[in-house]
Amino acid sequence: MARAALSREAVVEIALGLVDEEGEPGLTLSAVAARAGVATPSLYKHVRNLAELRELLSVRIMNEMADETSGAVLGRSGGEAVRALMESWRGYVLRHPRRYSAMLQTPGPGLAQAQARLVGIVLAALRAYGMSDTEAIHATRCIRAAMHGFSVLEADGGFGLPENVDESYRLLIDVMTSGLGEAAR
Repeated sequence: MARAALSREAVVEIALGLVDEEGEPGLTLSAVAARAGVATPSLYKHVRNLAELRELLSVRIMNEMADETSGAVLGRSGGEAVRALMESWRGYVLRHPRRYSAMLQTPGPGLAQAQARLVGIVLAALRAYGMSDTEAIHATRCIRAAMHGFSVLEADGGFGLPENVDESYRLLIDVMTSGLGEAAR
């Protein structure tokens, strides 16, 4: 990459490529600089430090996930929306396991907008259940835990038994949607 083409967005794109290839441990400022063809100090014009780069990378990943999940949920409601959301989330994790594992999972000020966007999509999927705001937040946490846990275990090869993993995920979705219906009564 030519030095003139280096920008904040280009640095994030390079970091994303490194994570896809090597996982989160491969993400260092020196590796990004080497890939960009610049000295490490040149990166400080675009990012303050590795922590900021990880935050920017996480925002990018969350926005990619939000784009995919919102497209899957659009025009659906209730159990159909939750099913589409959960399938879309899992699909993203399985296509980009290293990217997903590099994403910061804890709330932070730099991540707030992207996190709110993802939460908003889950809340929209739950709207048809007629839950109060508090109930919807609890349900959102449960859905996130289910999607995250299953997808990470699957991506890491954590399901070694011979039964079909897709069938297990369908069961998880059925349990979640029926449970949400019961909780909303």
